[in-house]
Amino acid sequence: MIDACTTPLTVDLSGLRVAISAGAGGIGRVMADSFAARGAKVFVCDVDPQILAACPHPHMTADMADALACEGFVNAAVAHLGGLDVMVNNAGIAGPTARVEDVRTEDLERTMAIDIESFFHCARRAVPALRASGGGAIINLSSAAGRFGFPLRSPYAAAKWGVIGFTKSLAIELGPEGIRVNAILPGLVAGDRIRRVIEAKAQVEGVAFRDKEAELLHANSLRTYVTQHDIANMALYLCSPFGRSISGQALAIDGDMQFLA
Repeated sequence: MIDACTTPLTVDLSGLRVAISAGAGGIGRVMADSFAARGAKVFVCDVDPQILAACPHPHMTADMADALACEGFVNAAVAHLGGLDVMVNNAGIAGPTARVEDVRTEDLERTMAIDIESFFHCARRAVPALRASGGGAIINLSSAAGRFGFPLRSPYAAAKWGVIGFTKSLAIELGPEGIRVNAILPGLVAGDRIRRVIEAKAQVEGVAFRDKEAELLHANSLRTYVTQHDIANMALYLCSPFGRSISGQALAIDGDMQFLA
């Protein structure tokens, strides 16, 4: 049986020019690897110099909380790639885990700056390049928290809901120019990041990690984590000829989440 979680979608994307924010590690790195494996040309950025040092793809350092850094990244990607066909807004942080009255202003502002405002800044610079290429695609990473309430995670959830509205608005605005815009909504993605999120929620709620993990896993019909490759495969599909008529969609890759707790 083929392991669909780790087998990239078999499609030829030779020559496709792809920029991925926060693309040197985590989901972004798996997407970058997957696009490159299918023949695409990739340019990424990240804020962590250690992660960048291990990244095999052309890259630069950029903090997506900084509007000028976002625009500088896209400009550098267009210059390096000789144009742009795909913009993947992947940058994101978990943000604070706390009751709303305990969220510090600086934590709220940084979460919003990275998780939604960077998408706007990158898209603003990417659209002229996509238009010059005759069309293309923008993929915005949202979350299951972009369609459910997520207690103790209000800054993150607010940003991810914002990504959906931004995605649908851009899809309508840019569709006549052949630019497709979609959002991917990962659920519980296996890895260190979701472990830290669960640990933080368990601590605030005063419950055991194992109990909180079981509660979250029970919230999806498949009772399991998804993988970074599952997310990358959807990105490949959307940017391939198979996805040519898909735009304005919020596509959940989450094992059929029913709620977040």
